[in-house]
Amino acid sequence: MDRNTITGLILIFVIFIGFSVFNNSRLNKAYENAVTVAEASYNRGEFEAARSEYVNALRLKPNKPEVIAKLNELNQKLGVVSGTQKADSAASLKSDTTPALSSPALAGSSGTQADINMYGAFSKAAVGENQFITLENNKVELKISLKGGKVYSARLKDYKTFDGQPLILFSGDSTVFGFNFFTADNKAVQTNNLYFTPVSDQKLIVVGSVQQSVSLRLMAADDKYIEYKYTLAPDKYMLDFNVTFNSMEGVIAANQNSLTLDWKMYIPQQEKGRQNEENYSDITYKYYQDDVTYLKPRQSKEVEKTDITTKLSWIAFQDQFFSSVILSNDFFLNGSISSTRTLTSKKYLRYNTSEVGVAYNPSSSNAISMKLYYGPNSFNVLKKEGLQLEKLVFLGKNIIGWINRFAIIPVFNWLNNFIGNYGIIILILTILIKIVLFPLTFKSYQSTAKMQVLKPMVEELGKKFPKKEDAMKKQQATMDLYKRAGVNPMGGCLPMLLQMPILFAMFRFFPVSIELRQEHFLWATDLSTYDSILSLPFTIPMYGSHVSLFTLLMTASTLLTMKMTGSSPGSDQPGMKVMMYMMPVMFMLILNNFSSGLTYYYFLANILTYLQNIISKRFINADAVLATLAENKKKPLKKSKWQQRLESAAKQRGINPPKK
Repeated sequence: MDRNTITGLILIFVIFIGFSVFNNSRLNKAYENAVTVAEASYNRGEFEAARSEYVNALRLKPNKPEVIAKLNELNQKLGVVSGTQKADSAASLKSDTTPALSSPALAGSSGTQADINMYGAFSKAAVGENQFITLENNKVELKISLKGGKVYSARLKDYKTFDGQPLILFSGDSTVFGFNFFTADNKAVQTNNLYFTPVSDQKLIVVGSVQQSVSLRLMAADDKYIEYKYTLAPDKYMLDFNVTFNSMEGVIAANQNSLTLDWKMYIPQQEKGRQNEENYSDITYKYYQDDVTYLKPRQSKEVEKTDITTKLSWIAFQDQFFSSVILSNDFFLNGSISSTRTLTSKKYLRYNTSEVGVAYNPSSSNAISMKLYYGPNSFNVLKKEGLQLEKLVFLGKNIIGWINRFAIIPVFNWLNNFIGNYGIIILILTILIKIVLFPLTFKSYQSTAKMQVLKPMVEELGKKFPKKEDAMKKQQATMDLYKRAGVNPMGGCLPMLLQMPILFAMFRFFPVSIELRQEHFLWATDLSTYDSILSLPFTIPMYGSHVSLFTLLMTASTLLTMKMTGSSPGSDQPGMKVMMYMMPVMFMLILNNFSSGLTYYYFLANILTYLQNIISKRFINADAVLATLAENKKKPLKKSKWQQRLESAAKQRGINPPKK
């Protein structure tokens, strides 16, 4: 590639970036001008003109909540909406009952002339009687509401909440789901609050050996309607969701080339360990033909939000073990999502919202093909559905994730085929991991044992070089001692380095493994959350208000193992000793509220490590180590090339190496 070609490519890149910035600047400026004109008209009392400008602003930048709020306010001032029904979303956050998420601009109608003006072609759908159609298979029961045509509730048949109640992912008016758009005469429509008409009179549809469907229509005229069709197959948590806009020319605005799919949901608490469940509750989404990402998990902000300007494949509202997901068979144009984490009501964990853009062609009939998933965060179940849905189960990144996906999960599933007790499965899994690592760590354990044989001699060197300025001499003499005895001082660190990825992988695996949910073992009633042998009448910061026996056993076994291997270089220093013994205490405080399956695994790993140390010591002959040391003392200590270069450089600077 010559210089002219490179220069040309750079110029093209600069022009492209410049055009993008310029175009975006024009869009922002047009939007800001529309809002400015609208605000000026509003301040002058020209509400009709203000409303028109706010509509123009939304066409430039859809999903702007402040503009939508102003538009709703103007609708009320102009008598376009009945003033008797107003939803207060902020107040609903403080309620212990199921919050109502009806839009203030499209609340229920009394059928007045103002309501007819508000809904335009959909005025007949503004009033009606809410009824439900049940669509179910052996996995999930869905109640579909005629109001909004949405899935009103989703119950998972194979699962219960921590207190034995039916597990319902969402229910009632706490959920918003529908399309937002403008009609040809500039009426703001939200299908979530309009009444659909069922195509069939059947109220209960049970899926047997073949899939079944429910069809609902939002009528604008006899031959003009929006149809929702839900199709559920046997043994599936996933259902097809197809939307057809039939002959909507002249009904939906001709200049509207996209619609907003509005989805809001309160996420209820399902597990005993609320803190742990909150840590794993999030909004997850996948970029079209790209990777999966998360909405800043475990942040301390009350509200997290982000605008996504690129195409999306799916969005999921998830908690620790269950998810509600909307997927496009094609793609969503863009999205805006938010999650409110601090709710006064203890019934709910999160208030999640999403608005996604859906492509729409106003000049012809449109068919939008989507899927809805209401089910468990099971790695195996989600992987079968494709589109990287298994990444809803966060198993860690890079090597941590690889260990879980390609080693831990396959072995865990294989053991599960033969053993029904998950406590025994964890025990066997731990033993297998230790067996695999044992050949790699045996030499390191031996190195640690040899260092314990040499410990008295190292202590003598400490007495020989007691001054701080002799620290370098002491260190070099210690290294010479280890070298003559044939001991690698860093060998004792190798077991820990080898085990760290496994330990981190388990830290990710156990808290999100739905297989452990509500599984009993010994005194633990649920291996997916903490075990408690004592409830405290007070709360200890970081620790909690209960005592976990597995956490105590894990801490004690960690201290026992550290005591055995505490003769490594530097461990005799007071500061290092304090650090060594503080770490297990810190882990005890942190892990007291974590999965008992995780702390049980750490306890087993510590006990097996202790036994491996004992076995390794039996292969160490102290007399042989000392004999090797005595023999090597008679020989000149061979210097490494690195040491020779260092001493040569020191001589050039006039520094004499320490005498042996």
